[in-house]
Amino acid sequence: MGKAQASADPEAHDHPYDADAFAEKYGLTQKAAEVILFSNGPSKIACDAAARAFRAAVAMRSNRRRDH
Repeated sequence: MGKAQASADPEAHDHPYDADAFAEKYGLTQKAAEVILFSNGPSKIACDAAARAFRAAVAMRSNRRRDH
């Protein structure tokens, strides 16, 4: 048995995100996408969760500013 090989399909979960595609998918700035991808490694599952959490935090902060 050999090592499992990464899929050639860029949409596969074992293929890391491209920063541009990731930024577009979540409506992030290029810098935010790069930071999330760097800090969460190649795992698409972890990066997707981090992007959702980041967007939720930004939305909460925006809502707080409007309320004050």
